[in-house]
Amino acid sequence: MKIRIGNELLTEHVRVRIRLDFRGESKNGRFFFGSKNKEEMAETMREQQVALFRNVPLQGVMMEDVDLSLDVYTVTEGDGRRSREVAYAPIVMTLRIENLDDVLPLLIKPEFRKIEFLSPENLSLHRLDMERLLFRLSQSFQQEIKLLEQKYSS
Repeated sequence: MKIRIGNELLTEHVRVRIRLDFRGESKNGRFFFGSKNKEEMAETMREQQVALFRNVPLQGVMMEDVDLSLDVYTVTEGDGRRSREVAYAPIVMTLRIENLDDVLPLLIKPEFRKIEFLSPENLSLHRLDMERLLFRLSQSFQQEIKLLEQKYSS
């Protein structure tokens, strides 16, 4: 990515910090044993996803740091008729990306909560970079919609 700082044009990576919160619901085991509470399920989901992020590379994305120190929290969710408690296990990842569109697979996830740009202080996008970013965003959303349609049609 080309970054303009004053009158200088540099080729540099962008550093971002992303927060993802992984959901956990309690699961009843069979025959009174083997059940996990919602906090344990959220922790398990978080550990699985962190292992996946560390072992399966995303093109153009370098993982610098993963912070698992945030506590699991619970939220009461309701659909109008009934409510239930759900636990969330957050992670904060510091990433170095080559292009803004390289981070889109993480931004369209339902677990995505927040993004913070660490560096550079200012970004200047060329018209073609912005077009590519919006095109990739549209493709990612369409692909996610198709996956959801397949999930609910089966």
